[in-house]
Amino acid sequence: MKILFWVAVSLVVYTYFGYPLVLWAFARVRPRRVLKKEIFPSVSIIIAARNEADKIRQKIDHTLALDYPAERLEILVASDASDDATDEFVKEYATRGIHLVRAPQRRGKEHVQGLAVSVANGDILVFTDAATLLEPDALWRLVANFADPTVGAVSTEDLIVDAHGNPTAEGLYVKYEMWVRRLEGRFHSLVGLSGSCFAIRKELCSDWSPNLASDFMGALRAARRGYRSIADPAALGRFVALASPQAEIRRKIRTFLRGITVLMANLDLLNPVRHGRFAFQLASHKLLRFLAPFLLLATLISSGLLRGERLYGLSFGAQAAFYLLAVAGGVVRPLQQSRVVRTAYFFTMVQWAMLAAWGRYALGHQQTTWEPSRRPGATTSDRPKRTSSVAQR
Repeated sequence: MKILFWVAVSLVVYTYFGYPLVLWAFARVRPRRVLKKEIFPSVSIIIAARNEADKIRQKIDHTLALDYPAERLEILVASDASDDATDEFVKEYATRGIHLVRAPQRRGKEHVQGLAVSVANGDILVFTDAATLLEPDALWRLVANFADPTVGAVSTEDLIVDAHGNPTAEGLYVKYEMWVRRLEGRFHSLVGLSGSCFAIRKELCSDWSPNLASDFMGALRAARRGYRSIADPAALGRFVALASPQAEIRRKIRTFLRGITVLMANLDLLNPVRHGRFAFQLASHKLLRFLAPFLLLATLISSGLLRGERLYGLSFGAQAAFYLLAVAGGVVRPLQQSRVVRTAYFFTMVQWAMLAAWGRYALGHQQTTWEPSRRPGATTSDRPKRTSSVAQR
């Protein structure tokens, strides 16, 4: 039990603190820099949509207002057999160059994205969704990274707020994730891209999978072809957190199930002999992160069985208090006004969602079809104005 306790504790601490520290140390000594240059290759933006009638007009307006030469930009809305007014609203923009790619049957996000990839003309493909609003300069900032021949994919950084623009528990967690991504890019490569928006060289999409999560697979495809993936902190994608905790838990379970499925289908990338630094990062960031709830359970159970000894008793008491605080935050929502309660709740919720995702994976479930999470409206302008900085440059 003592061996189990210390192994589990060590791996949990390494996963959330040790790994970023290793990245930080290596990045300080020998960082991998990105050669950025203002380039304007042809770009195809693919907006995945499934029953987004309440958001699609705003999304298209924001996309049209992006600071990028219009003649180098193609915009495709990939509708996963939407059965509301989404497709009709998209057709209203046909005279402004918006193309509708509709899946005849609902078969999932990656399937309809694949249909759009097959007809896209851009050298760079940008994948985003209807709920994410990009800053006007986000596109050319993303594309500038492709001047570096070692870069295969670039991710935006996520900015998550509530309907009033205030930070949320998820927002704090995402800030941590964005910090880790920045360190990963300086060390070598990201192991996963932002599902809200990422850009990738079209040549890396030739083996498109209609079933595996495109954001995770994007980074893995790049690694297999000898490219690296990075995040650009200057390119921001903004969206609103879910108001319902039950909806948030369901979304997390779906996300983790998709991630576990991708990892298990690409275990060969964990071979350090063939994939070096990327294998180390994939094991540290993804594998150990997905195993974290089991490690935390092992820590709790072993310390509970050893609680007769002072050190283990104190550890068990601290863990129990942390989880009770998380439960209290889930039951009494106003308690989440405290940052400590908010963090405890969200961390515990994430671990629970991962356990549930592992259970579904063990039962053979796959998350292919999707229903985008319904988020409250963001406090943003409905129709931004196109800036002229690109033309001036």
